[in-house]
Amino acid sequence: MHRNAIDKQIAEFCHSIKQADDVEVIKKLFSEMFTEPELNDLALRWKLLKMLQNGISQRKIAVELGISLCKITRGAKLLKDRKSVIGSIIKQYA
Repeated sequence: MHRNAIDKQIAEFCHSIKQADDVEVIKKLFSEMFTEPELNDLALRWKLLKMLQNGISQRKIAVELGISLCKITRGAKLLKDRKSVIGSIIKQYA
C-alpha cells in the first residue's frame, strides 16, 4: 500500500478505537486484529517506555526485558521529544 492509503487505514482504525470507549471491547478488538507475537511486541514496547519514564537505565531495561539497546534508544528519544504524544500519555501510567 502507498503511504496515503496506509494513513487512511490507520486513521479509520484509530477512529474505531475511539468510538469503542470501553477497555474490554478494545482489548477484544486487539486480540482479534493482532497475532499473539504482535500483541507481545506492543506490550513490550509499552513496558519499556514506562521503565524509561521511571528512570530505569537503558542497560538494565535491556537485560530485564531481553531487548536491544537500539529499540530502547528509540523509546528514549520519543520520551525526550517535547512534541511526542507518547511522552505525555506514558506519564499517566508510569
